[in-house]
Amino acid sequence: MSGRLIHIGSAVVDYVYRIDALPAAGTEKTASSFAQVAGGGFNMMVAAARTGMKVVFGGQLGSGPNGDFLRGALAAEGIATVTPPSHVMDSGNCVAMISSDAERTFVSWPGAESVLSPDMMAPVSVAPGDWVFTSGYTLSYPGSRETLTDWIEALPPGTLFVFDPTPVVADIPRPILSRVLARTTWLSCNATEASEIAGPAEVEAMAARLLADHCPKAAGVIIRAAAKGCYVRLADGTAQAIPGFRVAAIDTNGAGDTHIGAFISALARCAGPFEAARYANAAAAISVTRHGGSSAPTDSEIETFLTLTPETGAPGQNQKAHQTA
Repeated sequence: MSGRLIHIGSAVVDYVYRIDALPAAGTEKTASSFAQVAGGGFNMMVAAARTGMKVVFGGQLGSGPNGDFLRGALAAEGIATVTPPSHVMDSGNCVAMISSDAERTFVSWPGAESVLSPDMMAPVSVAPGDWVFTSGYTLSYPGSRETLTDWIEALPPGTLFVFDPTPVVADIPRPILSRVLARTTWLSCNATEASEIAGPAEVEAMAARLLADHCPKAAGVIIRAAAKGCYVRLADGTAQAIPGFRVAAIDTNGAGDTHIGAFISALARCAGPFEAARYANAAAAISVTRHGGSSAPTDSEIETFLTLTPETGAPGQNQKAHQTA
């Protein structure tokens, strides 16, 4: 395993309600279950840690009950927090409503994770061989985007930097987004997010545009397509559609996070990009068969799954952005 994963992102507490369908405006639903769980960036960190990577958290946690809950959850997964807590804010939260078709709807409230400063980030030390990750959520917050972007641009030249723009990519000021993409080594997104950055097109054309026009230093881009798998294009122009796996999904919350964490972990073990993408597809497929966003499998579970489970069709030609989750 090569290096650590240093996650500079937004860990929050999720309040998860399971319902048969979203309530209509002005009406009320009674949930079939409720859970308080660690969420946000926690899900991606867990996926990398459970597949063998050493992970440290370099974002900010709060000093109230949410922050305490997250510190306990990170410690239970063997993930160290290297930054001091905020003394004036608690960590944020997110209400997640999971409907019977396994889809999810979110309402979030930012907290300490939305404010970064150079002094707070000073303890985050990047060593040779480390991987650094951040998401669009942290870049969308006015209180963290400038500090984080400056910090990313100051990373040592050889540091591998992975970026997930997330569904809030449109809320990131374009100059900030451009600066971060310019330093990105691996970009992982879905087709809607790719379209927001590069303009709508077939998945192959979007991947080519992302590399040519937005991520000049990238080794490659991954466009995730949920159950259909993902499309990977490398800087040298080689590309492959990697099929997904047919499973009975019960909760898609955290599937994208699981995919990214498993992909990085596989690359850090020197797997090739296409092999790593297949491994990540399997990890995400397993995660959606389990309740909870931090439902990432272990390496042994993924390897067993890969030997037993047939692949589905891959994302291929003529697939438009709006067709991909």
